[in-house]
Amino acid sequence: MPNPPEKFVVTPFEVRGTIDYDRLRTLFGTQELTSELLDRLRRISGAPLPPTLERGVYYSHRDLAELLTGYEQGRRFFLYSGRGPSGPMHLAHLIPFELCQWFQEKLHVPMYVQVTDDEKFWLRPALDRATTYQWGMENLLDILAVGFDPKRTRVFFDTRSVGTMYSLAVDVAKKIPYSTVKAVFGFPPSTNIGLVFYTAMQTVPCFYPSWRTGTQVPCLIPCGIDQDPHFRITRDLAEALGYPKPALLHSQIIPGLSGGKMSSGSGEKDNAVFLNDPPEQVERKLKRAFTGGRASIEEQRRLGATPEICSVWALWRSKFAKDEPEFQQITNDCRSGALLCGDCKSNLIARVNPFLEEHQKRREIVRPIAESLILEPAPGSTGPHGGPPLPSP
Repeated sequence: MPNPPEKFVVTPFEVRGTIDYDRLRTLFGTQELTSELLDRLRRISGAPLPPTLERGVYYSHRDLAELLTGYEQGRRFFLYSGRGPSGPMHLAHLIPFELCQWFQEKLHVPMYVQVTDDEKFWLRPALDRATTYQWGMENLLDILAVGFDPKRTRVFFDTRSVGTMYSLAVDVAKKIPYSTVKAVFGFPPSTNIGLVFYTAMQTVPCFYPSWRTGTQVPCLIPCGIDQDPHFRITRDLAEALGYPKPALLHSQIIPGLSGGKMSSGSGEKDNAVFLNDPPEQVERKLKRAFTGGRASIEEQRRLGATPEICSVWALWRSKFAKDEPEFQQITNDCRSGALLCGDCKSNLIARVNPFLEEHQKRREIVRPIAESLILEPAPGSTGPHGGPPLPSP
């Protein structure tokens, strides 16, 4: 008798178990990211796809086809993604922002970043507001270092941008019954009311350009599949508020170096390569990383390894293989036993450390402009639509 499938849990606040991504897509009711849609993206952008699209890291969506049809007909959209600051960012945190930067560069569309320092303060009892604010500013530098166009990029930093966001958040909150939030997130009675209200704050960027301009401006949100429940609520109330439903692109969860989700809030600092890790730390972590290898070299040469469960292969897949031929060669050599785990790890270390060194340089380049991109009420502005200018179209 076959073993029953292993149970898994995927929510915005918890990811555990071995995830069956096809089943998860069915459970969430999302759409498959097909080769036909990828071909449309190649044609519309006139450029090769980034690795996360080409290699299946992004595998699911909501209404991407409709968004692209609108774009082809001259209907501009904007991008939105965010970060909850609880510590330093790691390599997996860059995945949605790197895809947003690609879209912005190829299609010349605006980008909104949300830094949810309020949510992390409400969610993590050990964090005080000064800490979440400090990490928010540090994380923002890492996000902007990806290469966004300052003229087309704006930042919602929740505790600083609340004056800009609150009028729209009030409209959103009125449409969300508590029973919905409780059912979607499973909040127990002890949950603080900040987390209950947070869904309204996270919805604001999805509708903000439409609200400010009085026109229908579509939104595209690249995010991890674990964040989809937040935006199911947003999509359900969009029509009642008179705004377009945001489209989404969902990525799979990047595994941590010791298994599970790569996370900065787990307390296990060896489970991820952080963007501020020094070279010797990167080397130590990757040499100890969990792989899909065999118990011995002899067995691996004979039977090969399993790349799909390997945290090292996942990093090659996400960005570090320079092109598709190299990625396929790494994958095939792993399966055949021609590439041993120790050699694969050493090769990856030689890619990761130069990437981090360059990232730190770009971080300092964007430092002088970060403050200017944060949306805050303009001095003397009045009325619900008073506020700073929108990013350039």
